[in-house]
Amino acid sequence: ALSGGLKRRTLLARALVSEPDLLLLDEPTNHLDIDSIGRLEKMLLRFEGALLLVTHDRMLVRKVATRILDIDRGTLTSWACDYDAFCRRKEEALANEAAQWDAFDKKLAREEVWVRQGIKARRTRNEGRVRALERMRMQRAERRQSEGKARMLVQQARRPGDMIIEVEGLSFAYGTLPSVRDFSTRVIRGDRVGVLGRNGSGKTTLLRLLLGTWDPGAGKVAHGTRLEVTYYDQLRSALKDDQTVMEAMTEGREVLIFDGRPVHVYAYMENFLFHRDRANTPVSALSGGERNRLVLARLLSAPSNVLVMDEPTNDLDVETLELLEQLLIGYEGTLLLVSHDREFLNNVVTSTMVVDGAGGVTEYAGGYDDWLAQRPAPTPAKPAGDKRKERKRPSGPRKLTFNEKAELEGIEPRIEQLEAEREELFAQMADPEFYRGEGTVISAAQLRVKEVDSELVEAYARWEELESIREQSARQNR
Repeated sequence: ALSGGLKRRTLLARALVSEPDLLLLDEPTNHLDIDSIGRLEKMLLRFEGALLLVTHDRMLVRKVATRILDIDRGTLTSWACDYDAFCRRKEEALANEAAQWDAFDKKLAREEVWVRQGIKARRTRNEGRVRALERMRMQRAERRQSEGKARMLVQQARRPGDMIIEVEGLSFAYGTLPSVRDFSTRVIRGDRVGVLGRNGSGKTTLLRLLLGTWDPGAGKVAHGTRLEVTYYDQLRSALKDDQTVMEAMTEGREVLIFDGRPVHVYAYMENFLFHRDRANTPVSALSGGERNRLVLARLLSAPSNVLVMDEPTNDLDVETLELLEQLLIGYEGTLLLVSHDREFLNNVVTSTMVVDGAGGVTEYAGGYDDWLAQRPAPTPAKPAGDKRKERKRPSGPRKLTFNEKAELEGIEPRIEQLEAEREELFAQMADPEFYRGEGTVISAAQLRVKEVDSELVEAYARWEELESIREQSARQNR
């Protein structure tokens, strides 16, 4: 009955609680929100055992990994460096490999010309040259080419007006639980807006309100002229398992009109690494990454001037992820993007809307790192009437006391417990049947949500304070 994010966090808790010597994680950040990813990252940095991590989260790899294992065309190589150094060295290695293959192919072509001219005499030297040619042919036949890269293209629709979406006093609630409260904004042509928030905080609800799919409870949402919207659904509801790849792509058509020119569906599919022999593969047999590429191929084949993408990066490999980044950076239309991929947000968006789950939506300039720098730091609430004087702390770094160590160890489970309770309350309140029950039960649930939010703010603030003391002490000891 748990959500994807809660299931993932439960599995991570089970793996970490035994304090293993070797921790194996396969795509641990899928379905996690940004707060959970940040906490996982900090836990992994403190983990004292060996870690083997499979992930497409580039920021996580960059912060955690000290060595990279690369699987390329059936060959496993080890790179004793961080992720950025690996990217540079890998690019150099591929360039050297391409140069060697080019020289090899030119030599093979010369030898093929020589052998077709006929061997004038059966000399030992010529026989050796023929045997060398046969070995070169075998080497060429056994060479494993790279699969290649997707070549994503997007159809631009006609140019809309300057104003895309204008919102004034927007409010929306599930029953009496606010999802958006008194929000006003304006989205201008060419804006690339990221949407951040925890799982269940209302990011998808905000998108639907901005697009006019759902009617607001209060306020106004106005749209500009000549808008052609393409919507990417994180649930991939456009795909049907009983369809083939080709049917899902074009609904049976063999020719697409792309930028005014006819393009055969096979040629278009190859841009997304679906070769002709995969056209009749059933959708049910595709991997998560292939399904994602198929949805992208289908959506990007339609002309648009507004792209709305809800978690488009799940299951994409790093190369396809970077290509999608480049496509969105060069997109001339307007973009609304929900994502938990921190580096993707940094590279793509120009502004960010942060949904807090209690009805508040706050706008910030820039991407994820800019939001971190601009957001107000949480401060713990002090009990009313507490007039005890704070003890003076020494100016230099100090160690955690015994009680503080015990407190730090207990804070993270407490935070997880509070967040689980919060998500459970939101799940209950999202059910319309909930509001047909007794008024006292509804009021108690709403009051508890506020209490949990307050306790979370205090717990996070205390955790950051104690963790800062621990890290400063560790740096001093080093």
